[in-house]
Amino acid sequence: MPKAKKDDDKNKKEAEKSPLYDVARKVLLAGIGAAALAQEEIEQFIDKLVERGEIAKKDGNKLFDEILEKRKEKMARAEEELGNRVDKILKTMKIPTKKDFDDLTEKLNTLTKQIDELKTPKE
Repeated sequence: MPKAKKDDDKNKKEAEKSPLYDVARKVLLAGIGAAALAQEEIEQFIDKLVERGEIAKKDGNKLFDEILEKRKEKMARAEEELGNRVDKILKTMKIPTKKDFDDLTEKLNTLTKQIDELKTPKE
């Protein structure tokens, strides 16, 4: 398949993605970029404090670790909140979840087994 055709197919598939997916992707990518930038700035700030002799290297490392831990906790809470909001949106839009599909699959398997048992001649 020519490269131009592959690119067209890829663009069509991307265009078919849900707008919710696209927005969520952009938000998450922006968050990752901001977090990386913030970490670099924190490191530089602490390094400057250490260079100036305002804090000891050991204290700088401890401060950096504390900041990263707090950020990790906040990110976990934000991730949980985002998940809750997405679940709420999906529920409002009446879009089935993976659990819904799993439940239906289980019911279907049970019914299939019962039908097979009914088809089997009894002796």
